[in-house]
Amino acid sequence: MSASSDQGVTAAAGFEAAGVAVGLKSTGNKDVAIVVNRGPLKAGAAVFTSNRAKANPIIWSQQAISDGVVEAVVLNSGGANCFTGSFGFQTTHQTAEKAGELLGVSPGDVIVCSTGLIGTGDEVFRAKVLEGVTQGVAALSADGGVAASEAIMTTDSKAKRAVVARDGWTIGGMAKGAGMLAPGLATMLVVITTDAVLEASELDAALREATAVSFDRLDSDGCMSTNDQVTLLASGASGIRPDADAFGAALTEVCADLARQLQADAEGASHDITIQVVHAASVADAVEVGRSVARNNLFKAAIFGNDPNWGRVLAAIGTTDAEFDPYDVDVWMNGVRVCTAGGPDAPREAVDLTPRATLLVIDLKVGDDEATILTNDLTHDYVHENSAYSS
Repeated sequence: MSASSDQGVTAAAGFEAAGVAVGLKSTGNKDVAIVVNRGPLKAGAAVFTSNRAKANPIIWSQQAISDGVVEAVVLNSGGANCFTGSFGFQTTHQTAEKAGELLGVSPGDVIVCSTGLIGTGDEVFRAKVLEGVTQGVAALSADGGVAASEAIMTTDSKAKRAVVARDGWTIGGMAKGAGMLAPGLATMLVVITTDAVLEASELDAALREATAVSFDRLDSDGCMSTNDQVTLLASGASGIRPDADAFGAALTEVCADLARQLQADAEGASHDITIQVVHAASVADAVEVGRSVARNNLFKAAIFGNDPNWGRVLAAIGTTDAEFDPYDVDVWMNGVRVCTAGGPDAPREAVDLTPRATLLVIDLKVGDDEATILTNDLTHDYVHENSAYSS
């Protein structure tokens, strides 16, 4: 039987998890999480940041996932273990070795994830991470999903979990992320579990399709991290092999749910902005146009000020290579068409931008494809939080 549906990664049968505090965070909050696949299957797949500057856990995990077998995932907050030289990679290696020793599995089948400040790491950090593995393994339970989701938080204001249950099988997940949210195969630390019967190759295909329309469409601040990864594990404990399309749809639902939670918790944001680009010549064009607006600081600052400055939208999309006529574009803000055929339509004062949820629709009028990008406004609080992050 699976654990309670609010458990996230332990909602699916065959998984145990834990979250413990070992002093990596000055707050004393939980900072090391472990998710263990008890099987009978031990299949896994993962996608990683495309940033060329990759943290030691990414380098390790890319190799570990190559055989499609994952026994456990160890995650720590309170330190990214990135740009920490050979010492940092040895720390990651020792983390996997410690987990493998305590769980009786190969270290090469242990995924390692870290999040926190880049460029820090010493003997004290290593000792605490290894102690976290020891305590975490001792605390593993089928009700540990909540604690695990809490242990991976950094600047997050709340833990993020999602569950989708189908006819006899379940997918559960947890995520962390509140800043440096920009796409590149993954956009944060995420662990997703399922008790469906699926091979590693099937997991890989489904995960890449799901992330492409969820995490890859989240672009809060245009800044890509060095530590991002999304890992999907299958235990097969349900004994049920789902239809590929049904599993893909359910996985996409979980990923989209977590992506929305990440958007809602973005550092300092006062508006959650959904950018829908419709009637594009291709999906790629729609994504390019939506992302150009999501990364436009003038537009994001205007939304923070509740200013429906649609001219900044047209200026942003004009920098793209997408197919459209800039003098035949319509723009809606929260249901009000403020621009038509590249010119003014409804008066700006007709737009109410005071609600947190903000919908921007851009009609390119050249095709039948569309895409949605998620972003946030640019606020004083965002600047403040990131100006003092390491102090």
